Amino acid sequence: MPDPNGFLRYDRRLPARRPVAVRISDWREVYPPAGEELIREQATRCMDCGIPFCHDGCPLGNRIPDWNDLVRTGTWDAAVESLHATNNFPEFTGRLCPAPCEAACVLGLGGQQPVTIKQVEVEIADAAVARGGLNPRPVPASTGRSVAVVGSGPAGLAAAQQLARAGHAVTVYERDDAIGGLLRYGIPDFKLEKQHIDRRLAQLAAEGVQFRTGVDVGVDVTAEELRSRHDAVLLACGALQGRDTPETPGRQLRGVHQAMTHLVAANRVVAAAGDGRPAQAVLPDGTPIDAAGKHVVIIGGGDTAADCLGVAHRQGAAGVHQLDLYPEPPHGRDAERDPWPTWPWVLRNYPAHEEGGERVFAVAVQEFVDDGTGQVKGVRIAEVTVERRDGRRIVTALPGSERELPADLVLLAIGFEGTEEQPLLAQFGVVRNARGAVDARPDWQTDADGVFVAGDMHRGASLIVWAIAEGRAAAAAIHSYLGGVGSLPAPVDPARQPLAAR
Repeated sequence: MPDPNGFLRYDRRLPARRPVAVRISDWREVYPPAGEELIREQATRCMDCGIPFCHDGCPLGNRIPDWNDLVRTGTWDAAVESLHATNNFPEFTGRLCPAPCEAACVLGLGGQQPVTIKQVEVEIADAAVARGGLNPRPVPASTGRSVAVVGSGPAGLAAAQQLARAGHAVTVYERDDAIGGLLRYGIPDFKLEKQHIDRRLAQLAAEGVQFRTGVDVGVDVTAEELRSRHDAVLLACGALQGRDTPETPGRQLRGVHQAMTHLVAANRVVAAAGDGRPAQAVLPDGTPIDAAGKHVVIIGGGDTAADCLGVAHRQGAAGVHQLDLYPEPPHGRDAERDPWPTWPWVLRNYPAHEEGGERVFAVAVQEFVDDGTGQVKGVRIAEVTVERRDGRRIVTALPGSERELPADLVLLAIGFEGTEEQPLLAQFGVVRNARGAVDARPDWQTDADGVFVAGDMHRGASLIVWAIAEGRAAAAAIHSYLGGVGSLPAPVDPARQPLAAR
């Protein structure tokens, strides 16, 4: 029985972040462990509502009130089991998910602060490691069926684990030199230290999952060869096609880059340092892309932009401006615009924002300014208004509002346009839709029989919880397609969308 007065006795409280001056000198995670007393206190705030809307906010269907109460009573082993029943990788989601479950917490309906669901989740996940490790669950007998998973991000890995635990032989193909997708080289260590990925990969390997890195499907191995080796194929290649702004004058200048190229280069340096190898932040062609001593301008206001901001601080940028096309959001939920329990448009302050830099709202870049040698030296911006007309976004610059910001390095973090156009799509007979994603039938198959799709490649750039949920659901569909005994959990269908006001 939960404590019905817990939310009255305790306020919402998170563990203190590591001091700014300390954390920007290294790449370790921003948050230290919460401590058992704090996390029990916060779990006690959960009321175990009659209708827990946090379930609807989370596409995985996490049993949030259940494991909150188990933490409250100190029943940690059961809490670990309850959490893993719906989520393959809670240590990832607990660190990276923006927590739509918290936006849907019933306490928010009554004007209270929501339960710190995300923090409780990560503490349970870490407790699983501390209390004996991530024990593998290998199956005693194989089904004799084989599945290829193309892509090793959270969707692909979740599907791989579910299928391996159902007895199928699973091989994960990754074109990069290490497994993990964007978790490995796209997410900075100050948000997710890579030891968490490595622990999970050891668990999956012990459960029979095979990993093949440095294999670009469609180039190093053809789709026909892959289909001849396996009974089913899951495409989980992500949505890495970065949105660009080719029409902006000066876009071709040196020093103007997609944000992900900067993040990947920085992550490779950190990975190399961990292995004791010297490395520099460079593009694939060897061009340096380091913020050290530079004036940096980041265009975009989301997670990727905040990641670039934190990286720039740790690389020693001389100064950073982060530009957002839209006006500054409100600090609290606008009930008319975004009624509870939907995800609200509010100002989100990331840890990187307290580390330095200046945020500039309601502006757009008019020109990347050339220093005369083909290198960017600044950006010319103007204040703008943004409105929607017939479903189209209309951006209008305000006359007389133009000014120039110094910029030696410009990073475009303005979103993604779907999965990349790549040889494997044509070879499998799969096409991208108008959003740059790959459509799925109700059974998660693409237009090619026996070829399934999940995660950002299907949904477009989205949250890690959606990627894991789709990976689990696609695995259930593949298991059925292969004639597997029984059924696997399928938390979502291909048409499922986040909570929204109708």
